[in-house]
Amino acid sequence: MNDTKPALPAEMTALLATVGTKRDRAAFEILFVHFAPRVRSYLLRLGASAALADDLAQEAMLTIWRKAEMFDPAKASASTWIFTIARNLHIDAIRRERRPEFDPNDPALVPDEEVPPDTQMVRDSEDARVRSALTKLSAEQAQVVQMSFFAEKPHSQIAKELGLPLGTVKSRLRLAMARIKSALDGDA
Repeated sequence: MNDTKPALPAEMTALLATVGTKRDRAAFEILFVHFAPRVRSYLLRLGASAALADDLAQEAMLTIWRKAEMFDPAKASASTWIFTIARNLHIDAIRRERRPEFDPNDPALVPDEEVPPDTQMVRDSEDARVRSALTKLSAEQAQVVQMSFFAEKPHSQIAKELGLPLGTVKSRLRLAMARIKSALDGDA
């Protein structure tokens, strides 16, 4: 292990360039000894847990070894380039953490089971009976039923839109539901 540690940014930049052009392990070792603990501390300051900071610091140093030839000293210093890599890895880790893993068994992703034909026939028959019962309502009752059940509006909003007292809306709904129930019971 090389105990000489360059202190100047220009020396670090030169070492990184050497790693990029010659794959110099000794130069990388010096960079690793100098930057790995600093990158870890930086990641901890960004809010990473100790374990994540360790992992990301290792990954950052590995990325530096692999991509050192991409380093351009004209664009940034070695430390700027290295800390940018670490920051980007941290951002990627946060994104992975916030994005849940794909679960093919998630109920939202599983298609509905196909309805058996006999069940569908019963549903269609019941739908027809309800539609028939709705035609037997007065226009005022049909309007509040449509707004309440099909448009899913709260009673207070229906009252406001129709310019009616809330009690009138509720009364019309109650009477409408009684007529629908009576019509459905009479069909049975």
